[in-house]
Amino acid sequence: MQPKLKFLDRYLTLWIFLAMAIGVGIGYFNPDISRLAETLSVGSTNIPLAIGLILMMFPPLAKVDYSLLPKALKDKKVLSISLMLNWVIGPLLMFILAIIFLQNEPDHMVGLILIGLGRCIAMVIVWNDLAKGNREYAAFLVALNSIFQIFSYSFLVWLFINMIPNSLGLGNFSVNVPMSDVTESVLIYLGIPFLTGFLTRYFLVKKKGIEWYNRKFVPAISPITLYALLFTIVLMFSLKGNTIMELPFDVLKVAVPLIIYFVVMFFVSFFINKTMKVPYDKNAAISFTATGNNFELAIAVAISVFGVNSTQAFVGVIGPLVEVPVLILLVKLSLFLKDKYYLKQIF
Repeated sequence: MQPKLKFLDRYLTLWIFLAMAIGVGIGYFNPDISRLAETLSVGSTNIPLAIGLILMMFPPLAKVDYSLLPKALKDKKVLSISLMLNWVIGPLLMFILAIIFLQNEPDHMVGLILIGLGRCIAMVIVWNDLAKGNREYAAFLVALNSIFQIFSYSFLVWLFINMIPNSLGLGNFSVNVPMSDVTESVLIYLGIPFLTGFLTRYFLVKKKGIEWYNRKFVPAISPITLYALLFTIVLMFSLKGNTIMELPFDVLKVAVPLIIYFVVMFFVSFFINKTMKVPYDKNAAISFTATGNNFELAIAVAISVFGVNSTQAFVGVIGPLVEVPVLILLVKLSLFLKDKYYLKQIF
């Protein structure tokens, strides 16, 4: 039976629009919300927001089967392709699109680059299942990306925001992203949920068994990511009530390069894999892992480094707004390409 997108995931774009509208409404009719947010902060960290962001990251990291790593690492060819797509082509493509479309708006540009550096660890499982990809391999890639991000995200932010623009003579953005701030954000918003997710899986599987964990526990915690994301969006947009007329234009400015990124990354990934004679099920897993992004991490880092009311954080929110409808269409395209190029292949 062909898997279907769950109700909450299917209408994610609608829920995000509603959360944005509710947040803007709260901020517009209650201008004191900004002062209230400040009273719930310790230094630059807003406590409710930090809790929401950590909860947002916990479910996808608790779902990952880290025991798959040793087995999947043996497939050197497919592993190499995936690493190249995720950690070289993807970040470079998003960087180029950010420069082309947003060079005159450095805050938007940085927000887009932060998205490009975060590799997908959540919705990719959904897209992979819908496209009839290899679930075990998709889970492996999620595990690999999760671990890789903890050690590489801070360095990549420094490289693509501080180093490369200066080297190319594009250093007039006046953007300074301290690596120490990014590292702290990654350790808090990815390190904490990674550790809790890993330990939760290890101890619960040991006590209750893998069958109970996958059938009972995972479905129970899965909606937490969406609820936490929507909570974050409401809070962020409640601080934007006075700029309501600018929001549609900002959404459009970010949506265009994101759509181009998703489409180009999918085609590049799919046909590189096809040329390398990668079977369709692994091709789908690699392609959707490379195409999707870790918006949760991008939002968390942007809020921590630039502030909850920053343009960079706003750009992160636009990511899932655009990703869901585009990736649904790319799932249908993937199934079409499967019939066209892999029809005679026996899995």
